[in-house]
Amino acid sequence: MSIPQSGGGPIEHFDQLAEYLSDGCKPKDQWRIGTEHEKFGYCKDTLLPLPYEGERSIRVMLEGLRDRHNWTPVEEGGKLIGLEKDGANVSLEPGGQLELSGAPVETIHETCDEVNTHLREVKDVADEIGVGWIGLGAAPIWTHEQMDLMPKGRYKLMNDYMEKVGTMGRTMMRRTCTVQVNLDFGSEADMVQKMRVGVALQPVATALFANSPFFEGKPNGHKSWRSRVWRDLDNARTGMIPFIFEEGFGFEAWVNYALDVPMYFVYRDGKYINALGMSFRDFLEGKLAALPGETPTMSDWADHLTTAFPEARMKKYIEMRGADGGPWRRLCALPAYWVGMMYDQNALDGAWDLVKDWSKETREELRIAASVDGLQAEVNGIKMIDLARETVALSEAGLKARARSGAGGLVPDETHFLNALKESIETGKSPADELLDCYGGEWAGDLSRIYGDFSY
Repeated sequence: MSIPQSGGGPIEHFDQLAEYLSDGCKPKDQWRIGTEHEKFGYCKDTLLPLPYEGERSIRVMLEGLRDRHNWTPVEEGGKLIGLEKDGANVSLEPGGQLELSGAPVETIHETCDEVNTHLREVKDVADEIGVGWIGLGAAPIWTHEQMDLMPKGRYKLMNDYMEKVGTMGRTMMRRTCTVQVNLDFGSEADMVQKMRVGVALQPVATALFANSPFFEGKPNGHKSWRSRVWRDLDNARTGMIPFIFEEGFGFEAWVNYALDVPMYFVYRDGKYINALGMSFRDFLEGKLAALPGETPTMSDWADHLTTAFPEARMKKYIEMRGADGGPWRRLCALPAYWVGMMYDQNALDGAWDLVKDWSKETREELRIAASVDGLQAEVNGIKMIDLARETVALSEAGLKARARSGAGGLVPDETHFLNALKESIETGKSPADELLDCYGGEWAGDLSRIYGDFSY
């Protein structure tokens, strides 16, 4: 989850809120790719999750990365809660999931180099203390009580609030992982097209990357339990945001949506001030109960934008948020899938043609079906496997048109990063299907085998 934002002065007029978003517009030659991925850590002998403190712990992992690999520490309340280096940061999700938020890079080749370096550094520290890391969409065995809440003020507030607004908020916080990619836009019109395509096709990404068929030690009846969790978290800040498909959608409409998302907090002097359920509109008028008489800064607005969690989210860039965490090949395939469609106009137009006639009901039904049935989903005659095939083909064409070479020019483009997805389409099996095959086959129902067979 996002770290506190900085660098914003006072909000003096309403237009600044939309201007903040529009300032993200960039010419195409400045578009970048920012990949984020989360993973679960565990003790190899007990297979239990890592606590924050102790000889084998999150704190020791962060200290090892700091001391061995020259990361700069980030602290809150005297606790080490993250790291920074070269435009990237390592942060903690609420249950101790370790997240790499990559630096903005130009190509998928660079993204994969970054992921490889990070996982190598993590393994270097983890091996010495008997710790493993695994990429899955949901913790397969652990209970809520077995997972420490990390010592971040934001998470304590969220933890207390989640039970009031849904049934699965705390599950999301501690027992799910994702991989996502952050993408740029060139103009308001470009943002609108990318948001609409991105939201409509998130169910396809959910199906292709589905990797959470187990929960609390047994199959859960879903290919992506993580996606199921997000459907019952907090309706005020999640979902398929149908308003973006309405005529006139743009930066101002997003501002009005975000203003209606209830607040979590205000960050002041290194502390999170409880503003749970309060209104940013009231804050603009100096009427926030948590800080009476005080008005927000642009940093407060930037922070507030990070507390909306729809399937695709806009800040000064667009976040694609529909995929489960997974194995190494999928960490590179996710940005390849979206970059191919979003950064080539022909591919983007082709993707819009696929989805432009869908109703909001169809989009929502696809979201639900993707979480349950993955690539086998079908809604109103629309087969998920066919959508996956068509969208991967569009992405491949877009990556070919980009023609961004790697390995010193030996690799002509980025299309090979889609190979994992093409294999899933050929077999009709997502990672979740492969896990279920193992569970019903060679594992003979012993789910503890997942750690040895699927860890990084």
